[in-house]
Amino acid sequence: MIRVLLADDHALFRQGLKSLLESEGMRVIGEAANGREAIRYAADTHPDVILMDIQMPELDGVKATQSILEIDPNAKVIMITMYRQDRYVFEAVKAGARGYVLKDADASTLLDAIQRVAGGEALLDADMAQNVLDDFRDKREVLPSEKHADLNERETTILKLLAQGYSNQDIALRLDISEKTVRNRLSEIFTKLQLNNRTQAALYAIREGIANLD
Repeated sequence: MIRVLLADDHALFRQGLKSLLESEGMRVIGEAANGREAIRYAADTHPDVILMDIQMPELDGVKATQSILEIDPNAKVIMITMYRQDRYVFEAVKAGARGYVLKDADASTLLDAIQRVAGGEALLDADMAQNVLDDFRDKREVLPSEKHADLNERETTILKLLAQGYSNQDIALRLDISEKTVRNRLSEIFTKLQLNNRTQAALYAIREGIANLD
């Protein structure tokens, strides 16, 4: 059972999401009406997935996401937004959010996103990845520039599969290794490349030509 935290300042929207998710066998373990509540609930309950609205009172979804990921770098946050090109989405993804879902998406799209992220994937399509990389460049911010030549062949393969959206379980099956080995290798990759999370690793792999999303 996937445990989900909902963070949105509109009670009716949260109630609709809760009904949908619970009808599909998921469990809503908390509802936050603002960013500060989201941080507190996330720290207390450690949900499998957090659905985070961008615009909320007291503390917006981007800042809340940044704080949650500072506390728990493995937290799995999906941003909920009205607009595909919302600049705040870029900031959240840069901070480590696993991706985004539009508020007008159909139920199957949302459910699929939650299941994929709960399984370890990142929701990075080609346009989003390129936009985030462009945003890094425009602001003269950089991802770590350590050469991927420092990675051995197996690590490079794992990084490529991660960037292509495979979960730890899928990577393990494709490479005939255990999920624990995948987790350990990813930890080593993050350390070598000075990366903080899967989203940054996926962006790094795309930028360096290790993987593409075409």
